[in-house]
Amino acid sequence: MLARPIVLCILDGVGWGRRDGSDAVFLAKTPNLDALMAANPWRLLKAHGLAVGLPSDADMGNSEVGHNAMGAGRVIEQGATLVAQAIRSGALFRGEAWKAVLGGKTVHLIGLLSDGGVHSHVDHLRALVKAAVEAGKRVRVHVLTDGRDVAGRSALTWLEPLEAEFAAYTAAGHDVRFASGGGRMLVTMDRYEADWRIVERGWRCHVHGEGRAFPSASEAVRTFYAEDPAVDDQSLPPFVVADADGPVGRIADGDGVVFFNFRGDRAIEITRAFEEGAEFTAFDRGSVPKVTYAGMMQYDGDLKLPKRFLVSPPVIDDTVGERYAAAGVRTFAISETQKYGHVTYFFNGNRSGAFSDTLERYAEVPSDRIAFDHAPEMKAELITDQVVAALRDHRADHVRLNLANGDMVGHTGNLAATVTAVECVDHCVGRIAEAARAANAILLITADHGNADEMVELDKKGAPILDHGVPKPRTSHSLNPVPFLLVDPAGEWTLADLPGAGIANIGGTLLALAGLPLPPEYLPALVNHAG
Repeated sequence: MLARPIVLCILDGVGWGRRDGSDAVFLAKTPNLDALMAANPWRLLKAHGLAVGLPSDADMGNSEVGHNAMGAGRVIEQGATLVAQAIRSGALFRGEAWKAVLGGKTVHLIGLLSDGGVHSHVDHLRALVKAAVEAGKRVRVHVLTDGRDVAGRSALTWLEPLEAEFAAYTAAGHDVRFASGGGRMLVTMDRYEADWRIVERGWRCHVHGEGRAFPSASEAVRTFYAEDPAVDDQSLPPFVVADADGPVGRIADGDGVVFFNFRGDRAIEITRAFEEGAEFTAFDRGSVPKVTYAGMMQYDGDLKLPKRFLVSPPVIDDTVGERYAAAGVRTFAISETQKYGHVTYFFNGNRSGAFSDTLERYAEVPSDRIAFDHAPEMKAELITDQVVAALRDHRADHVRLNLANGDMVGHTGNLAATVTAVECVDHCVGRIAEAARAANAILLITADHGNADEMVELDKKGAPILDHGVPKPRTSHSLNPVPFLLVDPAGEWTLADLPGAGIANIGGTLLALAGLPLPPEYLPALVNHAG
């Protein structure tokens, strides 16, 4: 048991932006955060790009790499980097998984289409298509349009050039086509079993060819845009590409299938649908084709999902959670469904389950199954209730929580709703700070990446991009830093002078506050003992 509890409060998607009319964090009324920042030491931390193991500083951070970095206490090379290296070296195409996929009659490639670099990258798709064509395979691509990690209506940026490339392959005697698609938040990419209907739509679309039919993927997108001016890429309905004979790319017995996303959370459920047998009960799959399935990476090492994968995921050991458990620290980790895996699985180094069944308690508050801007408060108050109770009753030495509002509502592009979301988070922060003070706890307040802090698309000069005379909503993460606030009523700890520090330094900070030694691979702690 620690002498004083340590609380890590992660305000998902609450970065430090331009502090102007495009910044929902700035626009929100946040009396509690304002008071805490006025009375306690705080600083900004890097939460994107190289600081969290992504290929370059042009890459936005995200919740997965952010929680990985915090829990690991060091920068871990992440999926995008590892996949790019495996493609560049050719190791991916020499692997047994890729060779097995090529044994199928048709190679089907399913995944998110953009250059966002959070779940996937279009360059990886191009490399897979090229390698399959060179192997003489028939190729069908099933695309999930983005609109969250990139601009809301940007799908044609990648669809149209790819259709031209596929046409060139076909003219050269190959057979490459788009086969189906839909928006990522409506088709295929559910996570944490929040809504299996999303996966079912994708299954019926990709596998059985069920969906509204179009002559091309780009025609589908243009039609959906014209029919509903409010719809963006993340919410496009399922569609199939069809000719006079029907859908051009149903998945059938003997085919090879690759899910080319490298990030795991939104890949696990569709993987289960392909790999599980009669024990699968999430929805009626109908006729299940016998295929050779592979993921870009293994999405869950403990559950061994999928069995085949093209690139090995990062190995993250010796995490804060493992060190805390070994030291007898009682941990309580909580979030709602949308971010539950982040304060558990990702924080623990992509590891399912607890390190200690007796010392660790995990709690998941079920998320709403409606558009998040319709209920921007989400489940923050219910999470806070349990955090306050845990501190009041001295049931944990370390409390780790994620309030998802700033990210999930920010992704909708609804500025007013995101302001409300941030104000709700601020109210919860006030309650948590009071409970921490009463428990003589050390409270750390931070974020995993930016989002709510940049709600308008900006050009390279920083000016708002206009759409029909009004600023174009931004639905993706930002490149902004995030705040890190140390609230220690006892005054035992101060902030260290660490220029250029990032959220990966939080891991060492948690160990230092607990009086535990820092492993040599950990980054320095953000705090010094005042004594």
